[in-house]
Amino acid sequence: DVHMTDIIAGRVRLEQFKGLVACGGFSYGDVLGAGEGWAKSIMFNARVRDEFSAFFARSDSFSLGVCNGCQMMSALKPLIPGAEHWPRFVRNRSEQFEGRFSLVEVLPSPSLFFAGMAGSVMPIAVAHGEGRAEFVDAAAEKSCTHSGVVSLRFVDNRGQPAASYPANPNGSPAGITGLTTGNGRVTILMPHPERV
Repeated sequence: DVHMTDIIAGRVRLEQFKGLVACGGFSYGDVLGAGEGWAKSIMFNARVRDEFSAFFARSDSFSLGVCNGCQMMSALKPLIPGAEHWPRFVRNRSEQFEGRFSLVEVLPSPSLFFAGMAGSVMPIAVAHGEGRAEFVDAAAEKSCTHSGVVSLRFVDNRGQPAASYPANPNGSPAGITGLTTGNGRVTILMPHPERV
């Protein structure tokens, strides 16, 4: 385990690693925007920002962001090649924390984490208050959808994209709940596969 304090203090350098997994849970729940507060601790520190930027730019690195980690990496999209059209993750349409099992479908994408899984439909735990994908505009949503970087979406019990609550627990358009970069080396998702 590496904590942000280790990176900020320079005790640990990201160049030592090939993989980075930003976990879920309420580690940054004391700030509005949850994972966005985490991202600000990176973006507002020039040395740390440069270190993360260099890590994401490497051709031999990979990253996964789950829940708070998804929010954090989404807010770091200026540093992540191929993430420019990713959404930010905001308050659920239900205006409440959603903790439940939902169904997701793995979509064809270049994600390293979903290789060989396209078409799989499975139950997965969700536990978030701010999981709704909010794109900057319709063009950004369309770009993500048509370029194949949407890697995971909520589906209903008929396997169709979940458009309504509770099958779509946060109100994300087309049930979008996971994205990757064009090269598949960085993947973000809101639900918690580690809890299933």
